[in-house]
Amino acid sequence: MSTPKVVVVMGVAGTGKTTIGPLLAARLGVPYAEGDDFHPPANIAKMSAGTALTDDDRWPWLDAIGSWAHGRAGLGGVVSCSALKRSYRDRLRAEAPGVVFVHLAGDRALIEDRMSHRQGHFMPTALLDSQFATLQPLQEDEAGVAVDVSGSPEEITARAAKALAELP
Repeated sequence: MSTPKVVVVMGVAGTGKTTIGPLLAARLGVPYAEGDDFHPPANIAKMSAGTALTDDDRWPWLDAIGSWAHGRAGLGGVVSCSALKRSYRDRLRAEAPGVVFVHLAGDRALIEDRMSHRQGHFMPTALLDSQFATLQPLQEDEAGVAVDVSGSPEEITARAAKALAELP
């Protein structure tokens, strides 16, 4: 039996990280951590006001997620984190070298539609353009998979679990 992976479910706002993350964790039999819970209050206030975070805002957040992932090494876990830039993923890998990424990827129109229907989330749809502009998809040398977000949460989770199982 292989060692359980620590998985970062990544992607722009509205791709379903908070929905797919717990489902994937349950399927893999490991704990789930909500990436938004690692944000300091100042970051949440900034995003709630429609202001995009700077890299300086993100570093402590990424370090906190990386620390959680490091603590789960060899045990497995799933955490949600946008991880839009290569430099953000590099920062996570510096703290937790064995982490793998599941990039929830989809059409902008589908994601905007989903965002417009969700309740009680601090990320406004107005920031979606900045999210797509910032996104740097996984590169060949990064451990991870891209998973299409069309379909039901259960279908997306099944695709993610299958893709992870096929990783070397």
